[in-house]
Amino acid sequence: MSAPPALHIREANAHLAAVHRRAAELEARLAAAERTVRAQAARLAQHDQQLRAALEDLGRAKDREISALREQLLTSEATVRSLQVAVHQRDKLVGQLRPRADLLQDICHRRPPLAALLVTLEEAERLGPLPASDLSHLLSEGPESSLANCTQEEGDEGRLQPTVFGTTV
Repeated sequence: MSAPPALHIREANAHLAAVHRRAAELEARLAAAERTVRAQAARLAQHDQQLRAALEDLGRAKDREISALREQLLTSEATVRSLQVAVHQRDKLVGQLRPRADLLQDICHRRPPLAALLVTLEEAERLGPLPASDLSHLLSEGPESSLANCTQEEGDEGRLQPTVFGTTV
């Protein structure tokens, strides 16, 4: 076998050097890519950890809020029950007071006529009784007398009251 010509050897050496350079370049790029991937993986892991922590915080905050809302609901329900009891008691009291209120309303409606009657009775008492001679003359006229008792019952028609005015108010 004969030795390859020097030109072939130089070309082969140049080619091998170029392949080695390319391999070194590719290995450097691979190492850089691996560093980048590791850095990205670390950042993703850190970001994932932050997201997990944030999610856990949100879960705890949600649980606290649910607990607070349940507490508020229980308090509101207790307040509603106590207010319902109070309303029921007041309704019962209103039911007990209604007849009295109706009676007082009736008294208020009847007050003006009663006041007028009292004024009239006071005027009658101020006038005083009739002298005895005038009274006997009036009583002898009988039940058709003009001074007959206005409040007589039908069974009492034959009997007159001898006192015309003398009411006690």
